[in-house]
Amino acid sequence: MQSAAMSRFQRRDQENPWFAKFRCQLAPGLGYERGIVRRDPSCIIHVDGLYYVWYTRAAHPCLPVGHERATDSLPAMPWDLSDVWYATSADGISWVEQGPAVERGPADSYDERSVFTPDVLAHDGRYYLVYQVTRSPTYRCTPESIAIAWADHPAGPWTKSPAPVVEPDPSGEVDIRAYPEQATVKGSFDSLRVHDPALLFRQNQFWLYFKGEGIGHSNMESKWGLATADHPLGPYAKSPLNPITNSGHEVMVWNYAGGVGALITRCGPEKNSIQFAADGINFEVKSTIIEPPQAAGALRVDLADDEHPLSGLSWGLSHVTTYSAHATWQARDPLGLQDIDEPWDFIVRWQRDDQPRGFV
Repeated sequence: MQSAAMSRFQRRDQENPWFAKFRCQLAPGLGYERGIVRRDPSCIIHVDGLYYVWYTRAAHPCLPVGHERATDSLPAMPWDLSDVWYATSADGISWVEQGPAVERGPADSYDERSVFTPDVLAHDGRYYLVYQVTRSPTYRCTPESIAIAWADHPAGPWTKSPAPVVEPDPSGEVDIRAYPEQATVKGSFDSLRVHDPALLFRQNQFWLYFKGEGIGHSNMESKWGLATADHPLGPYAKSPLNPITNSGHEVMVWNYAGGVGALITRCGPEKNSIQFAADGINFEVKSTIIEPPQAAGALRVDLADDEHPLSGLSWGLSHVTTYSAHATWQARDPLGLQDIDEPWDFIVRWQRDDQPRGFV
């Protein structure tokens, strides 16, 4: 006879190919800078001898002031009033900031307030950026949508989609100035915001994974959804099985063995786990992990190089957001951040513990 716990026990973490520990190091060129927000790095691609990454960047006159005090120049949150920038690296460790890739639109456009949290897909000689957008003004319940831009070279120039490609579900009712939990009518899991997009190509379709936040739901109740299209620019149709996870914050997915691996962090009953869906939709927990990188973007690998379940999670970039997070990173792998006295978000490099330091 066995207890329920022991019947679930199959093998030690060290024997599980889906288990990982992570360590970090500084990413020179994308590090801490007072007055500058750098966060939400995309996955990384390697083109003509250079690594490319895209990320949220903003130059703010002060730390975020909250939605009640935000103006056209004062940010409500770190990602407010931001654009998507990109950087390059020859070695995957030190980075050179190159400038904006996709910027906010003019007044009254669908992306007038902020453009942020990108991910990238290289496909058939063209490059696609998916990212989230907001209109003005910014309130607690301002909706967020997902847009896309494309270019023939990772350095651009980028052409924006004329409208968002995935939008919140039109359900639920709430005062735009209120907290989402103060809904008069509760909506679906993605009725307030669709964001943190990640785009994969599989089964001759484009699979756009996203995080949903709903009217009548706490922002720590986020779950993931999926929308698919025959063309990268859409139209995208949401899966009837949404939400496809019961947990998860920022989206990190990779192709493996005909299915999709996923790093699930921060929110929900299955937070801090690595999961796999053979069909890309029905995810199962493969391991639980400690202190995964937040808002991680990983090096994209060729399908021919995905011989290990975590080949798509070998190394990448993530962000550090608060002094308490700095302390956590220091405890794991000292970064010399003790003199930082203001929480300006910045980007660091992470890699799996089983990879040699500086592995690329």
